[in-house]
Amino acid sequence: MSLLVVGLSHHSAPVPVLERASISAESMSKVLDELHRSESVSEVMALSTCNRIEVYADVARFHPAVVDISTVLARLAGMGVNDLGEHLYVHFAEAAVDHLLQVASGLDSMVVGESQILGQLRSAYAVGTEAHTVGRVLHEASQTALRVGKRVHSETGIDRAGASVVSVALEHAVSLLSGTATSTGAAASGVGHAPDSADAATVLAGKRIVIFGAGSMGALTGATLQRLVGGQPLDVVVINRSAERGERLAGILGGRAVGIDRLAEEIAQADLLISSTGATGLVVETSDVGPRHGRQLVVLDLALPRDVDPSTSLMPDVQYIDLEVLRSSGAMVSDAEIAAATDIVAAELRSYLENQQALAVAPTVTALRSRAAQVVDAELLRLDNRLPGLDADIRDEVASAVRRAVDKVLHAPTVRVKELAATPEGNAYAAALRELFDLDPAGPGAVTAVRKSPSGGDPHDGN
Repeated sequence: MSLLVVGLSHHSAPVPVLERASISAESMSKVLDELHRSESVSEVMALSTCNRIEVYADVARFHPAVVDISTVLARLAGMGVNDLGEHLYVHFAEAAVDHLLQVASGLDSMVVGESQILGQLRSAYAVGTEAHTVGRVLHEASQTALRVGKRVHSETGIDRAGASVVSVALEHAVSLLSGTATSTGAAASGVGHAPDSADAATVLAGKRIVIFGAGSMGALTGATLQRLVGGQPLDVVVINRSAERGERLAGILGGRAVGIDRLAEEIAQADLLISSTGATGLVVETSDVGPRHGRQLVVLDLALPRDVDPSTSLMPDVQYIDLEVLRSSGAMVSDAEIAAATDIVAAELRSYLENQQALAVAPTVTALRSRAAQVVDAELLRLDNRLPGLDADIRDEVASAVRRAVDKVLHAPTVRVKELAATPEGNAYAAALRELFDLDPAGPGAVTAVRKSPSGGDPHDGN
């Protein structure tokens, strides 16, 4: 197996570094193409979210691939390889698959149990597929991860208990607006309790909420707000560069949409500003916030890179919460739910590795059967030459008997080597079989036979 993960996340890097290393949607295809052209990389896809940037690759050589991927990530971040390397982690082979399953299950998320990562992983896989940089190895790994993630969320209750980053951010905002938390630090550390729908509806009643950005994060914010207040009406203003998308989200929320030219005016009347535009630089300056004159404003900056100038946190009457603050929230699920999810991931990992090991042995089994078929055909040809007048029916019966005998002789060793492939010594058993029968699993006969098999797998790739 040659699956490699090189990345950085909220576990290993501060938000400013994550901001610099993030891969925009517009540049993703170009980055994938560059990585794919590396001699050490056979397949590649990249996952870039608000709190992680990871490259998944099927590689021919470990060290050159790590260097190539790290170099590209460092250039994107505008940093030296050594400087970025302090924040990078690397997982290979079994550890890489385990990490992918952990990510898909929400166990590696900033807020443990959040399910948003599943959609982000699905998008990363789709982009890689469209860019033609995803092949069989990443296809199987990604599909396995998506299935395992769904299973964890449906079977453990982690999906009900876990909260998305948006949910946690809004809970902090409600705490601040209600006065149960006295600072962003207090809110982020979990002071007080998560408000129920009645509490949230009471706190947010009469409050002006400005949502800046009507993309996927803005839509998620709106849906989470509605769920948080139990469907009670809200005073919401949506600001977006695209008027059509802004009006659509405002209609769903029962609010109104305005143009970006009204930003400062709307912020002046806001009690809660939630920004997630996907822009590549600051879009809300301190001048847009302006003096508050004693009116409290809670700012939720959920964008990466940041949308709002962090110095707004120094302004009177402004409470600023960004991803750096949220990262201290910790797990939102019980230890029992985490343990149950971890058990599922471990079992699925074993199953995946056993299946991959069996696939690795398949070319050897095919080569053995191909060699046996060649021997049978050669002997039948010799029989035809020695007995040219042999009755056709008798000749067919002899041929069938010989083939049945060979199949029976080969049945036990081929079945057994497939079973043994799931053990740590699986490769050694396959190697012994190749040595004993002088087999070449990559020979033309084996390759042809495998490509005609129902699985349609690649005989060369043992991953």
